[in-house]
Amino acid sequence: MDGQFIVSLILIIATFSLYIGIAVFNKARATSDFYVAGRGVPPVFNGMAIGADWMSAASFIGMAGTVMALGYDGLAYIMGWTGGYLLLTFLLAPQLRKYGRYTVPEFIGDRYRSNTARIIAAIATIIISFTYSVGQLSGSGVVIGRLLEVNTATGTLIGVVLIAFYSAMGGMKGITWTQVAQYLVLIVAYLIPVIFMSLQLTQNPAPWLSYGQIIEELQILDQQLGITEYIVPFTGATKWQFLALMFTLMAGTAGLPHVIVRFYTVATMKAARWSGAWALLFIGLLYLSAPAYAAFSRFILMTEVAGSSLSNLPAWTQPWINTGELSLADNNGDGILQWTEIMISNDIVVMATPEIANLGIFVVGLMAAGAMAAALSTAGGLMIAISAALSHDIYFRSINPNASEKKRLAVGRWSIILATVCAGLLALNPPGAITQIVAWAFALASGSFFPALFLGVWWKRANGPGVVAGMIVGLTVTLGYIFAAKYGGFTILGIIDTGAGVFGATAAIITNIVVSLATKPPSQETQDEVTDLRYPEQVQYKNGEVWLKE
Repeated sequence: MDGQFIVSLILIIATFSLYIGIAVFNKARATSDFYVAGRGVPPVFNGMAIGADWMSAASFIGMAGTVMALGYDGLAYIMGWTGGYLLLTFLLAPQLRKYGRYTVPEFIGDRYRSNTARIIAAIATIIISFTYSVGQLSGSGVVIGRLLEVNTATGTLIGVVLIAFYSAMGGMKGITWTQVAQYLVLIVAYLIPVIFMSLQLTQNPAPWLSYGQIIEELQILDQQLGITEYIVPFTGATKWQFLALMFTLMAGTAGLPHVIVRFYTVATMKAARWSGAWALLFIGLLYLSAPAYAAFSRFILMTEVAGSSLSNLPAWTQPWINTGELSLADNNGDGILQWTEIMISNDIVVMATPEIANLGIFVVGLMAAGAMAAALSTAGGLMIAISAALSHDIYFRSINPNASEKKRLAVGRWSIILATVCAGLLALNPPGAITQIVAWAFALASGSFFPALFLGVWWKRANGPGVVAGMIVGLTVTLGYIFAAKYGGFTILGIIDTGAGVFGATAAIITNIVVSLATKPPSQETQDEVTDLRYPEQVQYKNGEVWLKE
């Protein structure tokens, strides 16, 4: 075993031991612990947990690689994912917290006075979270596969066992404090390499300020090689695809059930707002670094790998070739590796860059630990969302309302194990790159939950038949467009499968409004409840007047 393997393995084992220890120490003993962490998480720590929940394998592993490959067009991912948190923090999170439920389907069912709406929302939660978790488990396979120098499929199976154990053990309470630790690990692991690369390439330790000069050098290299320039917009996609993807990610962020439930874990509306503010700060540290990461990685590959003799390639290339994520081919037979002959998966750019930049075995190991933290933290939150939909919204609220707390916890834990295994099996042969799979989950959330939640909070006339019709139409349109665009080559204005949410959300909102207006309005009590959500927690709206609570 080489030194790099030993250091990486020690860091991985140390961090895993920390996560499992936290989960065991904070084992959920009541349903409120399992679903909403007892509603006692301080805003700053909830912000860290949201950041870890949010900065998934797609963000940590895939985003910088996507920006590196797409250039300007890849910025839609960063702008969409960040902008979505503003929508969520200001338009939905405080109001949903004031309503005081455990899950998003429970809010929809109670707000719209419809058991059918709750069941459809629970099914949508399972579909969205399952799709998202496939991307996370695929990411964990990339990391573990490189660490152990095995196929990514074997790495995925190892990740399944780990996630199933600590998610089922701790529930939301255990996962919350595990995610705080995972955030600290992943953000340190992400920032150290990009800071060192900035020092190497620009002699400036602030990559957010220095990568502009690397962009200028990349422009010159692109022109010399006669390839598409890195900073030219809409080269790989139309401007409509850029805007559709950005909207899909923003609306999807505001509608993701596993993210929204994090705002249920705090005590008040004010704490929910502060959680969102802290989360934006913690998320911004990574998202502002991703474009610099992409530029530095592309520059190093173009200047230090491209142009090398195939018989004298850097040592880091062979382990990645073994994983199946890197391919080098001498297409013109000259013995020299050209830029166009490097086929590197978007999903390994961040993981491989510390080796490419020769940053040392400790940084490589730290990166592996951070990438695992990112994949595991989000996967844990997704499994809780699936478990809550199955055990609380479907089993307890619809099938067995007299179930004991012990029985509900058992159903919750077994549903986590089952969901993790099923998602892991699909992740063995994922249907797309990590960021693409995750974008589908966001499209489904923007076509189903965002319209239902947005209208449920801000339009008191929205009713049960309207939300049922809206969610069904939104999901159908979104799924239909994803399949038609990916497998049938069908597009509108050049919008591909990752931008499908714009059509789903539009169809869902129109359907909800039309059906609600064509059917009986909600009761006055329900309409007063909706209006009441817009006021601070110490204020109550009733009988058409605003009252201070005693």
